[in-house]
Amino acid sequence: MKIALSTLAGAALALGLISGPAMAEDQGIVVYNAQHESLAKEWANGFTKETGIKVTLRNGGDSDFSNQIVAEGTASPADVFLTENSPAMALVEAAGLFAPVDADTLAQVPQEYQPSSGKWVGVAARSTVFAYNKDKLKEDQLPKSLLDLADPSWKGRWAASPSGADFQAIVSALLQIKGEAATADWLKAMKANFTAYKGNSTVMKAVNAGEIEGGVIYHYYWFGDQAKTGENSKNVGLHYFKNQDPGAFVSVSGGGVLASSKHPKEAQAFLKWVTGKGGQNVLKTGTSYEYAVGKGAESNPKLVPLADLQAPKVDPATLNSKKVIDLMTQAGLL
Repeated sequence: MKIALSTLAGAALALGLISGPAMAEDQGIVVYNAQHESLAKEWANGFTKETGIKVTLRNGGDSDFSNQIVAEGTASPADVFLTENSPAMALVEAAGLFAPVDADTLAQVPQEYQPSSGKWVGVAARSTVFAYNKDKLKEDQLPKSLLDLADPSWKGRWAASPSGADFQAIVSALLQIKGEAATADWLKAMKANFTAYKGNSTVMKAVNAGEIEGGVIYHYYWFGDQAKTGENSKNVGLHYFKNQDPGAFVSVSGGGVLASSKHPKEAQAFLKWVTGKGGQNVLKTGTSYEYAVGKGAESNPKLVPLADLQAPKVDPATLNSKKVIDLMTQAGLL
């Protein structure tokens, strides 16, 4: 999905398709959920079990919901917004539609996994990786930087899913780290070099099948497939760029309470639970294979530790999704 502001008419048309009817006040909170449905369901069930507060999930995509919330404004029936990537959170924040997150909740998450504004908070994270076919590429042949993929030697050899919010978040980080001119040049070279697929899982399947040598995706697609049959990842290795490279970007999944929430106390309590011991433990023991970001929280032991990823420092509140859409469109990628 594209991370861009829709027209009010288009967003309004989506209201009934995504949100459904608003809930009565005595029925708990409504969460617009763009996270994995299974993960959000575990969070909701755990929170309800502990507090007795009902959670109704409305499932959709990052950009769909962020645009919808902007269109709904103060009339939104949602109490909480959860995303996979932070640019969607930044879009809603820029519209002034988030309430400040309670200080107790912010205190549960390290500063690098929350925006400097305190208007929303990190709830999970995922790492950028270069997935490669182990029969086609050896370790000494892998790109040392994401920027290396712009070199003509990589023409026709790598893939990505440019229309997805995941990849656009990665480009947002590249824009923040390297600036507009360097990002525009890289995207132009990407257009010449890469093969487009729809979805990270499709990119990984193509790499696994030997259709392409490698692809830029998030780590958890590989771990999730390995935990099942491994049939779509058995020939795939993961390369972590590290060294504060743009390709080592760790995307923060966000949670925020809408300023228009009719149940602000309950909504804040939900966010506190998700970022606390109960919610973060779901990431350790569940099947999402996303990183836990709470202070002292442990991620699934199969994952490369967050501290070892050597990710670049990026303020998630400043990721500019609109500029990324413009640049990718100009490069012919969207």
